[in-house]
Amino acid sequence: MDYWYQNFSKPRLRPTTQLGYEGWIYNHLISGLGSIQLNRLTQADLQQFFRTMKESGRKSNAEKRGKGMADRSVRSCHAVCQMALDRAVEAKLIHGNPAAGCRLPPIKGREMQVLTQEEMRRFLIQAKAEGYFELFLLELTTGLRRGEICGLMWQDFDEKAGTLKVLRSVNVPKAGELEIGETKTERGRRAIRLPPSTVQRLKERKKHAISQWIFPEPLAPEKPVRPSAAYYWMKVLLKEAGLPHIRFHDLRHTFATLALENGMDVKTLSAMLGHVSAATTLDIYTHITDDMRLTAAANIDRGIGKAAPQEDASEPGQETAPAQAEKPSMTDFKPYVGRKRRSGTGCVSEINDHLFEGRYSPKWPDGKKHARNVYAHTREECEEKLKVLILEMKAEIAALRSGASTEYPDGISLKKKAIAAYMREHPEVTSKSLIAREVGVDKNTVYRYYNEVRKELGRQ
Repeated sequence: MDYWYQNFSKPRLRPTTQLGYEGWIYNHLISGLGSIQLNRLTQADLQQFFRTMKESGRKSNAEKRGKGMADRSVRSCHAVCQMALDRAVEAKLIHGNPAAGCRLPPIKGREMQVLTQEEMRRFLIQAKAEGYFELFLLELTTGLRRGEICGLMWQDFDEKAGTLKVLRSVNVPKAGELEIGETKTERGRRAIRLPPSTVQRLKERKKHAISQWIFPEPLAPEKPVRPSAAYYWMKVLLKEAGLPHIRFHDLRHTFATLALENGMDVKTLSAMLGHVSAATTLDIYTHITDDMRLTAAANIDRGIGKAAPQEDASEPGQETAPAQAEKPSMTDFKPYVGRKRRSGTGCVSEINDHLFEGRYSPKWPDGKKHARNVYAHTREECEEKLKVLILEMKAEIAALRSGASTEYPDGISLKKKAIAAYMREHPEVTSKSLIAREVGVDKNTVYRYYNEVRKELGRQ
């Protein structure tokens, strides 16, 4: 099993898929079946293994979620096992695949939620108030996967043609480092024509862009935004707009459903979503909403129905129109606006349900902003730690400006720190060549920092 995975399967898998395969192989299949020789493995052995997995196979969090594995997990593990044994058959190590024909838990369709027209409006109004409008407008008008929308670059956007190329996907494996990789499928590399309103919003955003990424990481614009951050923002927006909780993938499903409702053919939709075939689109994204059912029933009635006239029809020959609930007006909806912080008080961000980050980024005597962070398990605790941090940093800045200290913040060049320390200890030395020789740096570096350090030491 390990030989098949390392040599045949792993090289072609995306990092997140690798984690799933490794979980099934090293946590379940090898530990449960590794003692049986390959040529002695039978269907009965596998059937018993998958039954045990279903009843008591959970390796972690069993107290909360129960001992048994979910039906989908059992089927996924079986799929990995069957692929490995198929390779063994091809290599003539065994005559047949014992995994074929195993009785598995039935497939249960995963319920997907779709935002209604009103809910989409509320969601986008809240997103605009929070500064995430372009991200979620683009998602709702293209249906991109979460990793795909995070991996978009400005070079992918053709504002004249109104198209957007999807060429990469952002993944975050277990190690936590961002990885820029291929799209989920070969068909995932595609060009999408954008609605005019979306094109215009992206044009406006591009005018103020500071990164090659369309949606960069706020605190590190040289990197794309993390998929987990996009999901967190969505959760916050849903909560503040008073909308039900959904998954990020349900935004993709909302786009697909809206496209079908407005007459887009399945083949075109499949190409936009990057599916392998139109059959995949039909299997997953033909969620029939109440409006679609109502329209279909009305069309059948008009085309071939022979129903008798309604008893309460106002005039003979007139059909009674289906009653429709009055849609609430959006004019009364106001986005939730959080508390505005005063300048100089830093900021506090919720990283997850149990961790808060406080950040203060003042301008130091070198003219640049240098930030420091504090962390806590509650917002109140984080606010208290942030107040202490701000006082400490203000004291350091004051000491630097008065010349009482040369302890520069993190992020300052080590060479500058060394030059400043020498100049403080030897105020009589003004020769840049001597300073360079004593500190162990080149003369150009001393020229670069000399006047800056003298000013910070209060000698000008």
